[in-house]
Amino acid sequence: MRHRVKGRKLGRTASHRLALLRSLAASLLKHKKITTTTAKAKELRGFVEPLITKAKTDSVHARRYVSSQINDREIVKGLFTDIISKIGDRAGGYTRVVRLGQRKGDGAEMAIIELVDFSGLVKPKTPKKSKEEEKPTDTKVEETKAEEKKEAKAAKKTTPRTKKETTPKPKKEKIKTTKKTATPKTTPQKKGS
Repeated sequence: MRHRVKGRKLGRTASHRLALLRSLAASLLKHKKITTTTAKAKELRGFVEPLITKAKTDSVHARRYVSSQINDREIVKGLFTDIISKIGDRAGGYTRVVRLGQRKGDGAEMAIIELVDFSGLVKPKTPKKSKEEEKPTDTKVEETKAEEKKEAKAAKKTTPRTKKETTPKPKKEKIKTTKKTATPKTTPQKKGS
């Protein structure tokens, strides 16, 4: 019976589990919304909400405590400035877990965990620049390159093509070898069998 057994082991050792939760917490505080398995999302909720509560009191002790759990200064700075100012007087319940269904590969139950106050403010991904937009185009340079290509083609057409004189390669002589035929071995029969 599992009465009053708290927490999930997530199939990991204690140190690995702590590293996983710290990494997920850093990702959540950075991106405001992440997709993971339902079990990890529920464990992360119990890990990151006390950190946010601790960050409400902006003191040196609180900053050092949060920094001991999250090893990225920019994320800690964002937590104490942006996230706390947005949360305001909310008394807990800073995260939301939304189930997505099962993952295709192994059938694991997936979920999105997000910060409640940032649910509509997730930044859309910027589209990637195409090759044409990345390089500044100089029309003069392009025109001169195009002219050079045309001249090279014209020069190829005007010069008569001559057959390359090639010496015929000597053919390799095949050496005929005679195959020895194997003589069948006769096994002596046992007498009296």
